[in-house]
Amino acid sequence: MTAQLTEPATSAWQADPYADALRAGRGPLYLRRHDGWLLPLEVERWCAEPDPADHTVLARCTGPVLDIGCGPGRLVAALARLGHTVLGVDVTPEAVARTVRAGGSALCRSVFDPLPREGGWGTILLMDGNIGIGGDPAVLLYRAAELTAPKGSLLVEAATADVDERVEVHVEDGTGGRGASFRWARLGTRALCTEARAAGWTPYATWDAAGRHFVHLTR
Repeated sequence: MTAQLTEPATSAWQADPYADALRAGRGPLYLRRHDGWLLPLEVERWCAEPDPADHTVLARCTGPVLDIGCGPGRLVAALARLGHTVLGVDVTPEAVARTVRAGGSALCRSVFDPLPREGGWGTILLMDGNIGIGGDPAVLLYRAAELTAPKGSLLVEAATADVDERVEVHVEDGTGGRGASFRWARLGTRALCTEARAAGWTPYATWDAAGRHFVHLTR
């Protein structure tokens, strides 16, 4: 399967107000669906040090690690301090800059672009709702399989609700600032495991920590 991220989605994450929120290190920031539904984005948590739930993910990382949609880089920097070979990728220049300032390595590009070490990553991360990237989880899961080494792992954060949806959203800051519309997806644990099996992944473990839900997949 050939995976490609559309330009409008890439542009949306590069533009204000998302970049402004990362630059400031705080929200408010939301994903808004066309029917008015809002999903608060946890900018302050993303810009802080890893929390106890994050550490349950870091403990499962083995080999070189690729963090897809690394944001401001809290996990990349933490893994680097632990001695891992680790790279973040993000389409937002400010996210990449913050990752580098925090002591991590990151590239400003889409996961669907050519990346270093293709087929050789020991662990891939899709945290903070990033299973939604591109709006088609099947395509993203196939792409992750292309990037991962044989017997490698994919660690994914699932939605807290039992949900399986593909939606069109935009980023807004609650004060009138908004970005372009783009496709996104949300999967709960059950839907994520179903999609993963179809893409050739095997669910290895699921766990909850601090109200967040995670899935460990293997090849």
